[in-house]
Amino acid sequence: MQERLERDAPLPTEMQGHWVDVDDPSTGLVVSGGEVTYSGQGVDYDYKLIGQADGAVTVSLKVNDESKDDTFQRSNITELVITPDGELHAYNVKFASQFARVSR
Repeated sequence: MQERLERDAPLPTEMQGHWVDVDDPSTGLVVSGGEVTYSGQGVDYDYKLIGQADGAVTVSLKVNDESKDDTFQRSNITELVITPDGELHAYNVKFASQFARVSR
């Protein structure tokens, strides 16, 4: 079962922070509260669905306007998954990447 939360609600604690793409460290992902920034661009979403499956935490970013959904799905990160062992994966219909937490 997934829980629907509005944009201003924070993403899961496990996802919070600064991450870099394991294959391209110049590509960053920042999760701060309810905001998601990928490669310096904020993801403009309306709500999120948060769930769990086999120990992984999943987040689906969504828009309210169905007529904009296809464009949104192709131009933004739409799914985030953190595995039980702490690996963060982000993807949409065109790509998927694994991210590593930036140590500070």
